[in-house]
Amino acid sequence: MKSNMRWVIIGLIAIATVINYIDRNALAVMWPEIAPEIGATKEDYALLVTVFMLFYALGQFVFGKVFDAIGVRLGFAWSIGIWSISIALHAFANSILSFSIFRAMLGISEAGAWPGAVKANAEWFPAKERAFAQGIFNAGASVGAIISAPLIALMFVGLGWKGTFLLVGALGFIWVLPWLIIYRAGPDRHPWVSAAERALILDKPEAQPTEGPLAPPYVPTMRQLLRHRESWGLILSRFFLDPIWWLFVSWLPIYLAETFDFDIKQIGIFGWVPYVGAMIGSLFGGWLSGQLIKSGRSPGMARKLCVTLGGAVMMPCLMVAPNMTDPTMAVLVIAGILFGFQVAIGNIQTIPGDLFDGRSVGSLAGIGGMAAVAGTLITTWLVPAMTKVSYGPIFILVAALVPLSLLSLWFVTGRIAPVQPTTSNALKDN
Repeated sequence: MKSNMRWVIIGLIAIATVINYIDRNALAVMWPEIAPEIGATKEDYALLVTVFMLFYALGQFVFGKVFDAIGVRLGFAWSIGIWSISIALHAFANSILSFSIFRAMLGISEAGAWPGAVKANAEWFPAKERAFAQGIFNAGASVGAIISAPLIALMFVGLGWKGTFLLVGALGFIWVLPWLIIYRAGPDRHPWVSAAERALILDKPEAQPTEGPLAPPYVPTMRQLLRHRESWGLILSRFFLDPIWWLFVSWLPIYLAETFDFDIKQIGIFGWVPYVGAMIGSLFGGWLSGQLIKSGRSPGMARKLCVTLGGAVMMPCLMVAPNMTDPTMAVLVIAGILFGFQVAIGNIQTIPGDLFDGRSVGSLAGIGGMAAVAGTLITTWLVPAMTKVSYGPIFILVAALVPLSLLSLWFVTGRIAPVQPTTSNALKDN
């Protein structure tokens, strides 16, 4: 009898991601009310986004190593425990300095979810299911973004912003207990994983005879990871692509407030719509990759085709978005942008597991996350200067990043297949 423990694990991780996005979006949704109370400006908000992203970048690197060192079970428990404390502490902030300290704590701890999810995905799913599993995880982020705007707006009306921060901080601790009970070990040793499911996860028959000793897997060090062009193509692809997502995660409520004079209640009514597109894109991109593999495409080619499709959807939507004068049409076009983004990013995030052994996947995912933050920081500081009249210029700028991401994946990463030290396209020492 085949168990389905791998789907339970990715489901729990997706729920953690829902909580992650409720926590991180709380400040953006309530900022129009918090800012006057503490005497803050749009530039101050950009500073808080920058602080969050800088420590988020550090957290990607730190938790990438942490997950590779202590494993998925304890890595997630530490990450979500720290970020839950961090968001609750926002209730005691009364200045840009105190908000900056708590945003730094939140950034470094929330970052752990992404290398942790990529590592869990690589360990628990065969290549043909990996993109769909990543799509489920990314859909959790979208669901969190969908429900966060109306949920935070509702809690704000009843509790004020301080009470809201305390309440959302409690959600993570509710998640940790079932996680520690259910995630007892990896798929090779978990007592609830059947022999059939274990064979599927490991991509080999249940009783496979061995002929002589197997060659040890290639588990590169951090330095070795960075000597492969495959790694650099992935890093560059994320550097160019991720700013599109973060532009809307960080600025959508403020865009709605400034462009259409929305208050928090109206932001709650409209702000969730684009993330429905993101959720559908997450699941569709993962499903499509699996279907392409079933039809005979290699996993690497399936990933590339899906990423290219996502880019083809994003670019025209980004080009027409500045012309939207009706808020309903504006959020629908942004939904198209985020649909295309999630079709692309879900497949990009599976590539570390396609290239390297699971014991180094967290590290490469963390480096890719750092590159994503670096690209995002550049656009974050451009937003206040480029949006004095309208948000059109920043939309056009991020549209230009899409082809750069695709070129990085197709021509720098090249062929996506398991990397071996003697056969890979490694960068040579000078």
